[in-house]
Amino acid sequence: MSTAVSEPSAKGVGRTVGVLLFLHFAAGLTVPFILLNPAIAPPGFLANAADIPNQVRAAVLLLFVGGALAIGIASTAWSVFRQYSSAMALWLLALAVASFSLQAFDNAHLLSMLSLSQEYAKAGADKADLFQALAVVVGSARRWSHYSFLLVIGSWIFLLNALLYRFRLVPRALAALGLVGSLLQIAGVTLRGLLGYAPETRLAMPLAPAYVTLALWLIVKGFNERHRPLEAQAHRAGAAGA
Repeated sequence: MSTAVSEPSAKGVGRTVGVLLFLHFAAGLTVPFILLNPAIAPPGFLANAADIPNQVRAAVLLLFVGGALAIGIASTAWSVFRQYSSAMALWLLALAVASFSLQAFDNAHLLSMLSLSQEYAKAGADKADLFQALAVVVGSARRWSHYSFLLVIGSWIFLLNALLYRFRLVPRALAALGLVGSLLQIAGVTLRGLLGYAPETRLAMPLAPAYVTLALWLIVKGFNERHRPLEAQAHRAGAAGA
């Protein structure tokens, strides 16, 4: 006689994913607009960061948390998503891991910029030109690593919403907003930055309300199972009879 181990319900999993999405959104909003903004404001990171080193380090830690949250979301949703498309669920997890790795690389550049700013604060005015030249090199390296991260995390958000849309796990209009928002962010910020153009940040703005609305919907409603495909139904029936 075997004892069946019940899987968490799709609604319960969806609510957990909603909480993690909201935390992911909060981390992504807090770092650039609250913690890092004083460091990058004129006259720039080289002059500012040395005055707020703990704030910069807190930003780096929070960026690590944000990257881990993306992995947590994909891992938490795995038990549900794999019943609809194991390939899409695996890609979602793979992109989350890749984005965390790129975020770690980006964070290393941020800390290098902080160290450079601290050394600049100690140096005399006669070495200002040298530090300005080094700041261009370190800042450029950070910019390219940052845009690479943005491309991967933007693709992760797009895939998440595509999965939700394809299998109707949330209202399709809600997932469609996320799809459009992620594409606008990739086109208006990431690709423009990678091609050497100034980012058009206004195109990234629609993603924020779409993301937070999706998170709140999942917190309240969880995943919708009414359109469960036949293979998912068979998977659940087999698990119940084990």
